[in-house]
Amino acid sequence: MVTPFAAIPGHGRFAYSGIARRPDYHWPQGKRLAVYIGFNLEHFAFGEGLGAGIGPASPQPDVLNYSWREYGNRVGAWRCLELFDQLSLPTGALVNTALMDHCPELLQAVLARGDELIGHGHSNAFRQSDLTEDQERQLLDGCRTRIAQWQGAVPAGWLSPWISESRSTPDLLAETGYSYSLNWCHDDQPTRMHTRSGQTLWSIPYPQELNDIPMIMGRHMDACAFADMVIDNFDEMLLQSLQQPLVMGIALHPYIVGQPYRLRHLRRALQHIARARDAGDIWFTTPGAICDHMLALNP
Repeated sequence: MVTPFAAIPGHGRFAYSGIARRPDYHWPQGKRLAVYIGFNLEHFAFGEGLGAGIGPASPQPDVLNYSWREYGNRVGAWRCLELFDQLSLPTGALVNTALMDHCPELLQAVLARGDELIGHGHSNAFRQSDLTEDQERQLLDGCRTRIAQWQGAVPAGWLSPWISESRSTPDLLAETGYSYSLNWCHDDQPTRMHTRSGQTLWSIPYPQELNDIPMIMGRHMDACAFADMVIDNFDEMLLQSLQQPLVMGIALHPYIVGQPYRLRHLRRALQHIARARDAGDIWFTTPGAICDHMLALNP
């Protein structure tokens, strides 16, 4: 029988740390707020598996929801890249390796911009947590190898499809050569995670609020309100960063924000942030560069 005050299970990956009680540091050139775009480029199986939906799920093949998601690869991603080019904004591109066979020209366009490629599984039709440990290791190794073949360097970071982890995922990430994970949304600063091998794995903040899937698809927020939310969050974090260095990520999926009327409002939000970048107030960067900075501060 469990007593009322028995210790509850914990993850053991990091200890509690209140943000107001931590050592101070700076981002490059003395900046206090690091901002990045997590640009999710995903591919989904036809006739099976998981996927966000614009309408009620239908018996497979679910043409409505599949084709709506595919709009992101065919149209939405290209419109987003045009916007990022106009504002000279880098991205951390979270890529399913299935795209290398499905639409290689899209990934080539991302690489041509110099964006960071981040592992995001083979397809977002399947959850990583459903795999055995051996299968999960094969997934991490395989995605790392394929991305390295594309960009000429191994990827430093990983975001699990559907943010799905097993008990061993952080350990396996460190053991297969990844430097950071984007799976955890527990903080506004990077956190060093414990792994069974003792190898370093950083948790870089990845947003579940400034994220178009939970906000627009989950909470049914319209594009205008989502853009206002991005701007308000940025302005508040810029103020808060006077006290501590902070990280603000913006998670975008082109089948959602690449729709023209939503892109119009995203443009307004990113223009607001780009003006602060041009004024020298922030470090607009990528998750990998944030991880590199933390490794330099904490070798």
